[in-house]
Amino acid sequence: MKVIQPNCRIQFTPEDVNFVVSTLGNEAKTNDALCQLLSDEETRDSILDHERLYHALLEQRGCLRVSNHFYFYIMVRNVLRKAGIQDRTVADYVAEMLAEFSQADRSRCMINGGEQALDYFFEMLAALKTADDRTSFTIRAHIGNHSLFLAGVFPQRIRYRAEKRGFPDLRYYESLGQASFRAASDHRLAARYELGSIFCTLADRFQTTRLALNDMSDRLLSIGDFEQNLDSLLLPWKKEA
Repeated sequence: MKVIQPNCRIQFTPEDVNFVVSTLGNEAKTNDALCQLLSDEETRDSILDHERLYHALLEQRGCLRVSNHFYFYIMVRNVLRKAGIQDRTVADYVAEMLAEFSQADRSRCMINGGEQALDYFFEMLAALKTADDRTSFTIRAHIGNHSLFLAGVFPQRIRYRAEKRGFPDLRYYESLGQASFRAASDHRLAARYELGSIFCTLADRFQTTRLALNDMSDRLLSIGDFEQNLDSLLLPWKKEA
């Protein structure tokens, strides 16, 4: 199973650069300067924080010619900054997670030696009892990511199922996500992957991050094909109790 890394900002495409230039540039010299600045990490990050890019993504009509990595980074960075989470690596990590999970097959928990994916939290928690060191780390991280994804992007669906059918509410996802990110942050592999501080922030500020994503989800154009399978992944309470 893939360990998600904060890699959005190094995966931008030529179309992403063109979008930045067309949004912020207004003459040939400015366009050339922007292209040069975008190649430098520090100035690139400053440019990506420009409010005009965020609003251009929201207001763009028709098909957006940008990558998922660019789209999610700009959106996540904006809502997390407003929520008081200023660390760019946290925004980059959450954006990368959304880019991955926007494709339903990549949101599935596959472990080494397993014949089938672990689609449900109760299956993942059970697998922890016999998991080796690395697998335990990846499962903890996946549970944290999956909890944040579901509670952050689909809160209304969770509320409806909790109120009408007695299924787990948002507090359940928050509690599970916080505990999983905390356990992952304490694991020795968190240091190897340079994820310790990111997981600590997501554990400490899970609800803040979740609420920021709730705000963002109202503006999302699409979350890929994941929503087609969403109901089957929001587990019945009896299975999770």
